[in-house]
Amino acid sequence: MANQTHCYHGMTMGFFYNNSNQTNDGWHSSQLIPVQCVGSIFCFFILVSNGMVIAAVITNKRFHYPFYYLLANLAASDFLAGIAYVYLMFNTGEVSRVLTVQQYFVRQGILDTSLSASLTNLLVIALERYISVMKWKVHSNLTKRRVTLLIVLVWAVSIFMATVPSLGWNCICSLELCSTLAPIFSRSYLIFWSVSNLVIFLIMVSIYLRIYIYVRRKTLVLKAHTSGSLNRKRTPIKLIKTVMTVLGAFVICWTPGLVVLLLDGLKCEKCNVLKVKRWFLLLAVLNSVMNPIIYSYKDEEMWTTFKNLMRCVCNGTRRQRSSRANTRSTNSSQETNNSLRLSEEKKTASQDIVKA
Repeated sequence: MANQTHCYHGMTMGFFYNNSNQTNDGWHSSQLIPVQCVGSIFCFFILVSNGMVIAAVITNKRFHYPFYYLLANLAASDFLAGIAYVYLMFNTGEVSRVLTVQQYFVRQGILDTSLSASLTNLLVIALERYISVMKWKVHSNLTKRRVTLLIVLVWAVSIFMATVPSLGWNCICSLELCSTLAPIFSRSYLIFWSVSNLVIFLIMVSIYLRIYIYVRRKTLVLKAHTSGSLNRKRTPIKLIKTVMTVLGAFVICWTPGLVVLLLDGLKCEKCNVLKVKRWFLLLAVLNSVMNPIIYSYKDEEMWTTFKNLMRCVCNGTRRQRSSRANTRSTNSSQETNNSLRLSEEKKTASQDIVKA
């Protein structure tokens, strides 16, 4: 009972910001409006482009393989990240200080879910590529049922990791343990979060280094024997290059932010983490922007599917316009026909009256 009296569940976030020595959020009203305008453009591109990736995998039968299903799931996590950035933009600045504890957990939970889903999905893709390349196949032998279970597992782990602070691993009842960047998150949770993600980074980099060494040896052997078989086996190498580019962009964009979270968890008072947090958040937004561009640049089939989807959308709008024009013309012709019939009826009626 003594611990419950020291909990601050009913306080707004302004109380926790003051406790963490954050006098303001760093965004003035004059700065926040252009940031929201530019950020809305980026988020719109994130939502549309990643939605097109998902639509391309669904509509194109050539993408109905485990690798592309996982790639579509990665696009879904980036799509969720776009939603999280929109919610974050319009709930920051002075607005963030009047948020309740539950609203802050929702804001951070959506962002953490998207990050965990992207990271976990990249790890699953790395394992799928390792299995397929070691057997020197374009795609692995995973069934659709197993891929579906893997996707469900990815989102279950991501949601659990994001809801851990709201389940009790926070500092609402121990203000001395609160972090600076996330005022209601305990420093121990930030250490766990950043260290676990950095370890997964190292695991994925080691997997792809192993794949790269194996592929390089295999290509040297194929070059020494036949050139035709090498040309046929270039497709798995292309998929590996695509995933390695995506992984490299992810590591470059997220590692600085994770290092800053780790320094905040270690209570580094000389690091001044508040000055750099907005720039590292911008890097995270750029990562979600870059992924669809990497897919379309590295995969020619994906780019052609994008163009076909855009053509279908344009043709659909044209058909709608033509159908509207046709309905208008038919309505106008019907109106003229009705008017002619009425005039003829009036004439016949007048002639009957004269005869009578």
